[in-house]
Formats: sequence, structure tokens, C-alpha cells
Amino acid sequence: MRMISPVLFASLLLFLLPSTVTMKRPGKGRGLRGARHKLTRDRIRGAGRQSRSGPPRLAEPECLESTESQGVFVDCQGRRLTSIPASQSWSSQPKHLLLARNRIKVLRGGAFSGYERLTTLDLQQNHIVLVEEGAFQGLTHLTTLLLQHNRIRTLSEETLIPMRNLAYLRLYDNPWDCLCPMDSLIRTLQVPSNRNLGNHARCAEPFGLRNVKLKQADPELLCKESVNEEQGDETEPLFPVDPIPIRTKPDATTACHTYLFPQVRMDCSKRGLTEVPEAIPEDVVHIDLSHNAIVHLKARDFHGARSLRTLNASHNSMERVDTASLSGLLHLRELDLSNNNLRNIKYGVLEDLYFLSELKLGGNPWVCDYSIHYMAYWLRLHPNARQSGLLCHAPPEHAGERVEAYVQSYNRACPKDRQHSRTDAGDTDPELWGAPMEAQGELEEEPEPSHLRGPQKYQIFRLP
Repeated sequence: MRMISPVLFASLLLFLLPSTVTMKRPGKGRGLRGARHKLTRDRIRGAGRQSRSGPPRLAEPECLESTESQGVFVDCQGRRLTSIPASQSWSSQPKHLLLARNRIKVLRGGAFSGYERLTTLDLQQNHIVLVEEGAFQGLTHLTTLLLQHNRIRTLSEETLIPMRNLAYLRLYDNPWDCLCPMDSLIRTLQVPSNRNLGNHARCAEPFGLRNVKLKQADPELLCKESVNEEQGDETEPLFPVDPIPIRTKPDATTACHTYLFPQVRMDCSKRGLTEVPEAIPEDVVHIDLSHNAIVHLKARDFHGARSLRTLNASHNSMERVDTASLSGLLHLRELDLSNNNLRNIKYGVLEDLYFLSELKLGGNPWVCDYSIHYMAYWLRLHPNARQSGLLCHAPPEHAGERVEAYVQSYNRACPKDRQHSRTDAGDTDPELWGAPMEAQGELEEEPEPSHLRGPQKYQIFRLP
């Protein structure tokens, strides 16, 4: 075999070198390792984009995350959630977690792992039927827990032990079975220092304790009552069953939904109320009474609600507002009385509303007679109070006219000696408009205008 000369070998090597470089071009000079590096880099970038807006943060697109008072505030209300969102969904651990109006049924042990910094937890208006003992494990900083308006029948004291700083607990509107398993919880609620734990919660079962407050149930009878339940109804009840007292007014705490954050708010809308519920807490800032059947705002209806900023009483059947009904609401900023049956506002109703900035009055059949002047004068003296909807509905000749314009025209056209503070019934009753004067009853005789009166005689006295 002949040996290849060095010159020929070098020429052959130079000929094959360009093809080798060409083969490496897809990897841009990096070969298989470069291609793998590029693929890995693209995956990392894609994962980064996905972590900001994609599936790994499942709850973030559904909930609102904000920072208030140097703490993360997460609002997941009304999101149809069936479980607790993972704590990794948020930029940092939240201090306030609102999960009201969802579809959560069970709170399992460790359900709030990763939420150790929580101070407020709102779980009201869910479908919760079971709370396991370790559900709130790790929530050592929690001060407020809202479990009202659920379907919980029993709860043990051990469930609350991890929350050693718990100061505010709401349990009402749950069908509590006041039997032996509830003994430890009821004893805990009745400790005098726990005055804000479990207020207004009542027993649903057994029959002998029905409607009795957990705060007032006798713990010594719970296990005995359980024995009676097992034996049937053959034995006599252990204590007489008092009739449930008839409440003249609904209680605000149980008739309305209360939300504590970001401010204390009561939602009493669409609750079928015929009057303002009693015992509105003094720390309530906003209250919504709209879409009910309230006819009359009475004196002291809002007694004690000194912190109230907004009051929505629209879309009711309101016909009267008593003079003292809004007294004491010195901090009220917004008042909505729209879409009612109001014809006028009595003198003095608005006198305590020094800082009112918005007054909604539309959708009412305002009668433009002398009784409407109070509203116009009050608004003139409070230029910072914006009003909307104050238009004359009656009498027909003033329908659609602004009340301010009506009052101005009244004062220009009517002599002072004919401006009465008394309003005739026929002026405010639309059914009497157009009827003969005889049908409206006797009217007070009005004095004649000054230019029609006869000349008066004067007696001249001469001074000495």
C-alpha cells in the first residue's frame, strides 16, 4: 500500500474543513450543547412569563391584592372558590384574607399553611359544614375570625386553641347542635374575658335548647340532653321550654351581613326589612338598606351609629322621615334617599349633617309647595353638599322644574303678606288637584293684597 504524501494529506484536510463548519451552523457554532442551552433558556423565560400571569398563580387573576397599612390585603370575595388558595399565589404573606361569599364546604387540617401572618380571616357566607381540629393551625397572630352564615353544626374548643390572640369571633347563623361535643366550646365562649367571641350565635338543636344563645346555654345540660336524644322523646325535658319572644324589630347583627375590612360595612339590602333594624354597631362606617320595604325613618333609628359615613336607603317605600331620625350622624358624608315615595322633608331633618357632601334625591314625587322650601334653604346654606334629583313632580304646572328654580320664582311672584308657613291639604294631595274648591273643604280666608285694602285713618298727636 502506497503512503499518502504529506502534501496530499494537507490538501485533503483543507478541502473537508468548510463542510465541517457548515454542519455546525444550526447551533451557531455551539453544536448540540449550544442548542440545549438555547432550549433551556427559552423554557426559563417562558416559565418566568407564566409565573406572572399564567396557571402557577391560580388565585391571583381572580382576587384583588393590595397593600394597606403596611400589610398585604387579599380580597377573594364572591369568586366561587371551593378551596383555600395556595399562599404562594401572593407576592408576600397577606395580613387580611377575605373569602366571603364563596363555595367552600370543608376546612381541612393545615388549610391555612403559609398564612401564618394573618390577623383577619373572613369566611362568612360559604357552605362550610365541617371544620377539622387542625384547620387553623399556625394562625398565632389571628385576631378576627368570621364564620357566620355557614352550615356548621359543631365545633370543638381544640379548633380555636392555635389562635391564642383571637379576640373577635362570629358564629351566628349556623345550625348549632348544642349537644355533648359542643360542651368545651360553649364553656370557652362563656368565659367573661371572651365577651366578643360567639355573640348572637344560637342553638338549632335539640328542641329543648332551640333558639337559646350559646352564651346562655347551660353546659351541664348538654350531655344530658344528648342522652335524651338517644332515648327518644319518652322522657320529660330537663327544663321548661319558654316560648320564643316576639321581636318587634330585627336585630342588625343577624339581619345584615357585616364586613370588617377595609372598613366596617353592613349590607342589609334585599332582606325584606320593613323598618330599620335595631342595635346597629357604633363602629359601622357604611350601611346599605336599599331594596327593602321601609316606609318610615323614625327617631333614634340610627342612635349609636356615630361613625356612619354613608347611608343608602334608596329603593324602599319610604314616605316619611322624622325630624330626629338622622340626629347624631355628625360624620355622614353621603345620603341616598332616591327612588322612594317622599313628597317633602320636614324642617330640621338635616340639621346634624354638617359634613354631608352628596345627597341623592331622584325618583321621589316631590311636591313643590311651601313645605319644600326647607330643602332649598338647607342646600343654599350648605354649598358643599351636592344634590341630584330634586325636581318638582307636582303640582302639574311645576312638574319637571328644579326645586331651587321653583322657590326663586315663588319668592319673586308672591308678596310677603301671602307667604304662609301652613300648607293646605289640597296643595299636597294630587287627588284634589282640579277638584272644585268646595270639595277641598273650607279654606282659611286670606288677607287682601295691600293695594286693595281701604285707606287707614291715622290720628295726629301734637307734642307740647
